[in-house]
Amino acid sequence: MNIFIVEMKAQRKGLIIWALGILFMVGAGMGKFVALSSSGQSMNELLNQMPKSMLAIMGIGTLDLSKASGYYGVLFLYLVLMATIHASMLGADIISKEERDKTAEFLLAKPISRNKIVTSKLLAATMNILIFNVITLVSSIIIVGKYSKGEAVSADIAILMMGMLILQLMFMLIGTAIAAVSRNPKTATSISTAILLITFILSIAIDINSKLQNLKYLTPFKYFEAKNLMNGVGFQWSFVILSIIIILVMLCITYVFYKKRDLNI
Repeated sequence: MNIFIVEMKAQRKGLIIWALGILFMVGAGMGKFVALSSSGQSMNELLNQMPKSMLAIMGIGTLDLSKASGYYGVLFLYLVLMATIHASMLGADIISKEERDKTAEFLLAKPISRNKIVTSKLLAATMNILIFNVITLVSSIIIVGKYSKGEAVSADIAILMMGMLILQLMFMLIGTAIAAVSRNPKTATSISTAILLITFILSIAIDINSKLQNLKYLTPFKYFEAKNLMNGVGFQWSFVILSIIIILVMLCITYVFYKKRDLNI
């Protein structure tokens, strides 16, 4: 039994739905940019009059919203939120679904080690995330490029997608780790999603209140912000290293606890 192929088939429908959602988000978002641009009003001037809290909730930092790339940078926050929710739910579900659906006995009856089971599942989840990321990358380059009026956008979008991929892998493995540790497989997805939303809300709170800046290391949503990646700051090594550490720790937790736990069959 090729677990990788089985998992890819099992996740195919969900991937298609999420991919259509991300395509709609990019298309609708850039369509809004065209409507605002044709209004004859300066978006940057209008935004300067808005309260800081509202700008933080909208994900607007130092980006130039009069440009297609700047507007996409704002949209990127919501694309990341969609991508990480998908990754988190995928990671939790792919590890816990046999227990939840009472099919663990069928899987464990096969002549295959638990480590190999986890490896195959992680490879399938990673492939789903890569496909999701590539779809977002290609659709973004095509759609944003259509409205960019000659502005070079491919490089900016590519670096944003690299940051998004790291976040996807991080939250996917947070999901798998929670599923491996949790005694109740039915709660793994909700717990991992709750952690994601808490860290997302914390990132907004940090933007609203500068006194909370020291908490930025607690929320991955502050690691790869569009306003930094697109304005010449690029990747900050402290955040990259911290991301790698989180990924490796969550990976180890997934293997160790899945191997030790008594699965409900």
